[in-house]
Amino acid sequence: MATGTNIRTYFDGHWHDGDVMVMRAADHGAWLGSSVFDGARYVDGLAPDLDKHCARVNASARALMITPTVTTDEMVGIINEGLGAYPKDAAIYIRPMYWAIEGGHLAVVPKEDGATGFAISLEEVPMAPPEATTTLTRTRFRRPVLEDAVVNAKAGCLYPNNARMLAEARSKGFGNALVADALGNVAETATANVFAVRDGEVFTPIPNGTFLSGITRARHIDNMRAEGMTVHETVMSFEDFHAADEVFLSGNLMKVTPVTAFDDTSYQVGPVTRQVRDMYWDWAKSAR
Repeated sequence: MATGTNIRTYFDGHWHDGDVMVMRAADHGAWLGSSVFDGARYVDGLAPDLDKHCARVNASARALMITPTVTTDEMVGIINEGLGAYPKDAAIYIRPMYWAIEGGHLAVVPKEDGATGFAISLEEVPMAPPEATTTLTRTRFRRPVLEDAVVNAKAGCLYPNNARMLAEARSKGFGNALVADALGNVAETATANVFAVRDGEVFTPIPNGTFLSGITRARHIDNMRAEGMTVHETVMSFEDFHAADEVFLSGNLMKVTPVTAFDDTSYQVGPVTRQVRDMYWDWAKSAR
């Protein structure tokens, strides 16, 4: 089932209208999970950091031993061609993806330099309204380490674990889960990186190899530091979030999502959260 509407698909060298079929039952990615993707956004004629998202899907492919076949520049060009069919005020979710087609050793390892599937899906997905917020709770599920899973890739095979986290959070009446790493320190949420604000300073879990340090996360940090704000990338506990004045999420799909509660701790949507959102779109317009 599609996430959005008005879908266009790039596959086999051409753009197609609709959600066309791209994978076969015997493809390595279909039965052994060798698939990666990335997500970028097109909003009001802007596609912030599109080149970085395209570069990352190639890096993710290599991490899963899939042979990438499209350069970053080529991918950006294909996506811009596809976006030309949408009005400039449309909000589009841009999803390039790879999957291995052929298996190598014992069929499990993707064949070295083997055939690779490639597609791009464009879907209209509205941005959340400025007043949209979420809530957080703890989950018994944790982020894996590199020895357990391919956490250095944006890989489809990682997302069932995210789904377990979200399902548990929803069963408790919350919108998302604040997730620990293997050592019990906060890593991120089930779907996005996380920031806390205390006494005007901003804190976020330091990348430790258990979660993807997001492209949008990095953009927020750069914007805040350029504005003279103090940002700490550090080891964080759950108590650090209970003690925070503000908490917000950072992800490509919605860019900034304010958090109004973490279990029994409540927050207001504060000035730093609003400023980070404003700075992001100001930067995106300046980098048009």
